[in-house]
This record gives sequence, structure tokens and C-alpha cells, in this order.
Amino acid sequence: MRKGGAGVAWAGEARLILASRSATRRHLLARCGIDAEPIAAAVDERSIEAEEMRRGALPSVVARCLASQKALVVSRRTPGRLVLGADQVLAHQDRCFAKPATLDEAASRLAELAGKHHRLISACALARDGVLVFEAAETAELKMRELSQTEINAYLQTVGEQVLASVGAYQVEGLGRLLFERIEGDHAVILGLPLTSLLAYLHSAGLIGFRARQR
Repeated sequence: MRKGGAGVAWAGEARLILASRSATRRHLLARCGIDAEPIAAAVDERSIEAEEMRRGALPSVVARCLASQKALVVSRRTPGRLVLGADQVLAHQDRCFAKPATLDEAASRLAELAGKHHRLISACALARDGVLVFEAAETAELKMRELSQTEINAYLQTVGEQVLASVGAYQVEGLGRLLFERIEGDHAVILGLPLTSLLAYLHSAGLIGFRARQR
């Protein structure tokens, strides 16, 4: 944004840190006027997910735990900085799913979801100096249409390993949209960030807002 122009102003003393290398989340923030600094979080997501699922934690709790751990880990390495962690889990028939590790696992995931409803729970957390200051989670509901194994294989051959970055083994922002019969919920939540809740907090904390053009 040009100096002195109207737009969205970030009022933090330093850039917001995004505890992730996710280009999608960074793009969502940028569209709202937040130029986040990406720093990957050294977190064993699989172990955290497995432990929370073993304990029978609700999907929203699993997502919040992952987001919080990412924010906390990076905030301890960056004194005084505000750090945003985010994560997403998929819930289907009382089960909680993480990202598939292989294309074979992705094919099984799509076959299991075909013709059924599932939920995507996206969570975020803000931390500073190893202390959480905000947490939120939002949910979207989706119904995938019936899919034949031939169609699943053709889809995965078309998009390749990029689907391994999605808990559902699809990417709604691209060709994955063709797999669905109905989608209900905030698009940002589907992409992995409870943006409305996050922006509401940042505004209430005086960290973001509109700036009028300076004459």
C-alpha cells in the first residue's frame, strides 16, 4: 500500500509472524492487509495428532492444540513478536483425520468420503513470548458426490502430490471443487484459517483497521 494512501493498516510494532510456510494462509492474510512473516514451526504434528486422538479429543480440540503448539514454539524463538499458528483437521463419522502421507492413502480417503458429509475444522492461535493470547476454531460442512474408483484415480493422476497438503486429499480452491455436491461455510475456513474470528480479535486489540487517505 502506498504511503499516505487509504487502506488497511497494521498497527503492530513488528510484522505478524505466521508459524507456517503455507502459501494459502499467507495469501488469505495478505488479502486482508496483513503482510505476515513466515517462519516454519518445528512441531511433530503427527505425534500430537495421534496423542490427542488416542485421548478421544474432539476434532476442534485437536485442531486448537496443533495451532497452539505451532504458535508457542515459534513465539519462544522470537521474543516480543506476535505469532500466529493455524491448523486444520477433518472430522467424519466420529473420526478425526490428518493429512494423507501418500497418494494411496489419499485415494482411500477420497473413497471413504465419497457420497458422504464431513466437516473441516480450522483453528488458529496467537502467542507472544511463549504465552497464548488468543484461540479460535470455526467449522465448515461439505458433502462430496459419489465417486468411482476410476474417477478418483484420474483426479489424483491429474493433480498429483499437491493433494497431500490437504486433510481431505482435495483442494477446493482448484480442481477439487469438482468433487463436491454441496459446500457450506466460510471459504477461508475451508482453506485452513478461521479468518473472521482472527480479524475480529486483531481489530478489538487495536492491531488492524482502516486508514483514511492523508491529505
